Amino acid sequence: MNPRFSRSLVLTSAVLFAAAFSFAQNSRQLPADHLLKHAHPRYLKPAPRGHVAPGLAHGIPGIDSLTNWNGSYHAIGFDHSGNLRKTWYYNMVGNKPERGGTTTIHAPVVPVSLDLLNPDGSVFLHYDPQPFILPALQSPLFQNSTFTSSPIPTQITDAVQRAEFFNTMAPDWHTMLYASLKQERTMKVPADSYFYSLKNNGKCCRFVLLDINAFFNLLFPADPADTVTPIGAAENAGDITTQDISTFLFPNTYLYFGTPDQFVNYSAYISPGLFGSAFTDVTALSHEIAEIFNDPFVLSDGKHNLTPWWLAPNGNCQDDLEVGDVIEGLPRATFPVKMNGRTYHPQNEALLQWFEFESPSSAIHGAYSYPDETTLTALSPIELPGCQ
Repeated sequence: MNPRFSRSLVLTSAVLFAAAFSFAQNSRQLPADHLLKHAHPRYLKPAPRGHVAPGLAHGIPGIDSLTNWNGSYHAIGFDHSGNLRKTWYYNMVGNKPERGGTTTIHAPVVPVSLDLLNPDGSVFLHYDPQPFILPALQSPLFQNSTFTSSPIPTQITDAVQRAEFFNTMAPDWHTMLYASLKQERTMKVPADSYFYSLKNNGKCCRFVLLDINAFFNLLFPADPADTVTPIGAAENAGDITTQDISTFLFPNTYLYFGTPDQFVNYSAYISPGLFGSAFTDVTALSHEIAEIFNDPFVLSDGKHNLTPWWLAPNGNCQDDLEVGDVIEGLPRATFPVKMNGRTYHPQNEALLQWFEFESPSSAIHGAYSYPDETTLTALSPIELPGCQ
C-alpha cells in the first residue's frame, strides 16, 4: 500500500454502544429483533496508514494526496498539554475560498461484498452490496440539491463549506465530488470473526457484525503488492489513487470490540429502521465526508486542526476540528433532503466558527451549524484538557 494515503481512503466509521444480547450457544446467528435501535451511534477515527511529514504553505506540501489549503485563527484556549494558547491552524480540502473557482475531487465508490466463511474456509453466506449502490450514488453527497449557501444547486458538503466562508469566499467558490462506480471487491471473513442477523424472510442479511481487529486486517493491504484486500485490489487496479476521496461501500456492516455488545459502523449506507430515524441511509457517510473536507489528515503533523478543548451539547469532549462529532446524536442532528424519489438524512455539521469560539459568528446568518442553523445555537465554554 502506498504509505501516503490520508484518511480519505476510507470514509465511514461510527462506534455504536448497545445493550448486550443473547444468542444460541456456538452459533453466530443473532436474533432478528430491534437490537440496533437501542444503540447510540458514536464515531471512530482510524489514523492514516502512513503519512509524509507536512509543512506550512498554501497547503501541506510534499505529500501525494488531496488538494488542500491552510488557514489560522486566534482564540484563547488550552492545548492537549494544558498550555494556554491563542493561535491555531487548520487545513481543509480544496482551494482557498478567496480564490474562487471549482475544485473537483474524484470520488471512486468501491462496493464491497462479504463472504462469511465456514470453519473449513467454504462460503457460508454471501452478503451483497448491490441494493445500496444506486441510493448512495444518488444522494446529496454526490448529486446537487438546493441549499441556502449557494445560488445554484450543489452537493451538501460543498454547501456546508460555503456556509463557513460565506462572507469571505468568492461567489463562485465550490469544492465538488465527482463519483464513479468501480469494480466490486469481496472481503472473506473467517468463521470466528463475525455474527449475523437474517432478514425476516430468512435470507442474508439484516446486518453483520465483524470483529474490529479482523476487519482492519482484512481491509488494509499488508504490502504494496497485495491484491486480496479490498483496498489493495482497488489500488493495484488503479481504481483509487491518493488524490481521491474513496468510498468502500459495505452493506449493513458493523464492528464490535471483543464481544458483540459494542459496535462500530463501517458501512457507507444504512438501511432504514436499523437504528431508528435519526441514523439512517447517508447519515454516517455525510458525517465522515464533512470531516474529511475539514480535517483530511487527522492531525498527522501535530499542528493543523488541533483546536481549543471544547465540550459539545452531546457530551463529546475533544480538541480537534471534527465537525460531525459536535452534533452526532443531538436533536435535529440530521437534515432531510428529498431528491431522486427518496428522503435522505445527511447529518448537520458544526461550522469552523464554533471551534474558533467566535462571537458573533462570521458564517452564514451568524450560524454555528449547517444546513440546520438551529442545531447549534451556543458556543462551548473554554475547557481544560479532558474537560476537567
